[in-house]
Amino acid sequence: MGNSLKTIVAFVPSKKCQKYLLEDLEEMPVDKMVDLSGRQLRRLPLHICSFRELVKLYLSDNNLNHLPPELEQLQNLQILALDFNNFKALPLVVCTLKQLCILYLGNNKLCSLPLELRFLQNLKTLWIESNCLQHLPEVVCELSLLKTLHAGSNALRTLPPQLQGLQELRTIWLSGNLLSDFPPVLLDMPFLEVIDVDRNSIRFFPSLAHLPGLKLVIYDHNPCRNAPKVAKGVRRVGRWSEETPEPRKRSGAVIDITLDERPLLPPAVKTEPE
Repeated sequence: MGNSLKTIVAFVPSKKCQKYLLEDLEEMPVDKMVDLSGRQLRRLPLHICSFRELVKLYLSDNNLNHLPPELEQLQNLQILALDFNNFKALPLVVCTLKQLCILYLGNNKLCSLPLELRFLQNLKTLWIESNCLQHLPEVVCELSLLKTLHAGSNALRTLPPQLQGLQELRTIWLSGNLLSDFPPVLLDMPFLEVIDVDRNSIRFFPSLAHLPGLKLVIYDHNPCRNAPKVAKGVRRVGRWSEETPEPRKRSGAVIDITLDERPLLPPAVKTEPE
């Protein structure tokens, strides 16, 4: 009943109704975090933009498709969660938040990312999974401090060669795309620790034994004829791996190594920057 009422109230722009959705959030919390996830919001309340010392803002699971220009006032923001909304384009105001370390954009309707994303040079973790991307936007390759890239469940067929320039990148998640070949650029990224190409259409895997930083490769659910060769001590998850029988789900050992993976917990405890 509560959620149904919020859904109805969300259509009413009056201050009283919006205050009900915000549950009397009038002052910035002491922990400098605001969590408005799952409030059925259709617009971001402007007074949130007056919390200039805000560090974490969670807007997941709402009905947002735009953000006000006043968001630019939040220049101390380090974590912004916009996943599970209705964005067809990333609002450019997000690209003015130059202290952002973690940006969640998953489960929207994004077909591209703006060139202005390059201004987020402190970004370390980017989640763009479950969108409508047919190509990995080349602007992602300009995020020089990026450590974790989550681009699963899109329609990617290739990766740009410029990705090789991301020398801080350690984890790349590409599951649920349309890759028919293992991306060649990944063979020239010796610093990668985790490669996930689960649920693609890869028929042949080249050797990955030359990648000294590799710790885990997930290649399950591909129509492959071989398992990728890896160096001693590297964990593989997929057909003909060390696991017997073939694992059908990721084990605890996999979770232990994916330090930057999004936790299946309430938004208030999402991954935080190092």
